[in-house]
Amino acid sequence: EDVDIPSRRVLITGATGLLGRAVFKEFNENNWNTVGCGYRRAQPRFEHINLLDSIAVHDIIHDFQPHVIVHCAAERRPDVVEGHPDAASQLNVAASANLAKEAAGVGAFLIYISTDYVFDGTSPPYKETDVPNPLNLYGKTKLEGEKAVLENNEETAVLRIPVLYGEVERLEESAVTVMFDKVQFSNKSANMDHWQQRFPTNVKDVAAVCRQLAEKRMLDPSIKGTFHWSGNEQMTKYEMACAIADAFNLPSSHLRPITDSPVVGALRPKNAQLDCSKLEMLGIGQRTPFRAGIRESLWPFLVDKRWRQTVFH
Repeated sequence: EDVDIPSRRVLITGATGLLGRAVFKEFNENNWNTVGCGYRRAQPRFEHINLLDSIAVHDIIHDFQPHVIVHCAAERRPDVVEGHPDAASQLNVAASANLAKEAAGVGAFLIYISTDYVFDGTSPPYKETDVPNPLNLYGKTKLEGEKAVLENNEETAVLRIPVLYGEVERLEESAVTVMFDKVQFSNKSANMDHWQQRFPTNVKDVAAVCRQLAEKRMLDPSIKGTFHWSGNEQMTKYEMACAIADAFNLPSSHLRPITDSPVVGALRPKNAQLDCSKLEMLGIGQRTPFRAGIRESLWPFLVDKRWRQTVFH
């Protein structure tokens, strides 16, 4: 019997990653014909593509002829970028430029995922028109990637987002969820950054924004350029850790707020809050309250299962 394959086609890069998985799921569950590609963790669910292989990229785009490409793949760990600048630049800039060219070749709408780290964090909140000034190499490569995709394909949307969390495969997959063990093991005190202001954002919400943007674009070709999306709860890592403890009814007295700016690793902006009013005015957006989202994300990693009774009943 005939299977109804939706006529709208979307290709997602980095579909094995934290954001990519959520984006794949969002489009797939909303009647898009969805193909995801990944590299290290691709098989068997996703196409195995090295984004630095321009022939492989050309072939999948020409074979599938997507209407939309959501480019989630990136080296997004600032400290890793500092240590491997060339590899990070290849993925964040060169591969993005090539993807934009190939998207233009088939008339696909490209959504390039960027970061709040293109800003220096000295005068928030930041509008799309504010001048970027990245403090670290990660922010610089993502900003170069923005310029590269817009130069190679003016029919592109750049979507800047802040720190992400969501349903992780490992706690280390997100700078938010990685704190859970320090929260749970309350027998030893843990220092937590209480200097940098963050806006933790659920990958499900970003995925919904990508789909809404794509669907608006199908109806209105003027949808392009730079956009911002972010959760709206301002929290330091210390405050996130306390909220996580609260969500699971765990103690937080062992968590210690550190108010000095960090001295190790890549420089971070103090407060790179994104102004999201441009998308909001288009009627685009979704926000999951942090405590609800973090509970759903971290639930499988709860060590003391006895808490389940008290938290959920």
